[in-house]
Amino acid sequence: MADTAPLNPDGRPKLQSFVRLQYDDTRKQWVLQAPERVLVLDETSKEIVVLCDGQRSAGDIIERFAAVYDAPRDVIAHDVMAVIQLLQDKGVLVIEG
Repeated sequence: MADTAPLNPDGRPKLQSFVRLQYDDTRKQWVLQAPERVLVLDETSKEIVVLCDGQRSAGDIIERFAAVYDAPRDVIAHDVMAVIQLLQDKGVLVIEG
């Protein structure tokens, strides 16, 4: 894993400029396409990535999920932060702010 700082809920995650979110017809799944690697996403991770536009904070993303899903907010916050942190550690997301 990369040496990255812990994620702040006020930070605004976004994909690195060299990473693309795309649907892979062969795999029938959403993937993040980066140079010389592909990361397969489940549906929830894909929804999180779509919201990582550099405009919304991690906290905003958590609030959006909390408004949509019937789960405790702390569970949602943990899961969203874990996905964002993992993608940051893999070097496909950067955190602004």
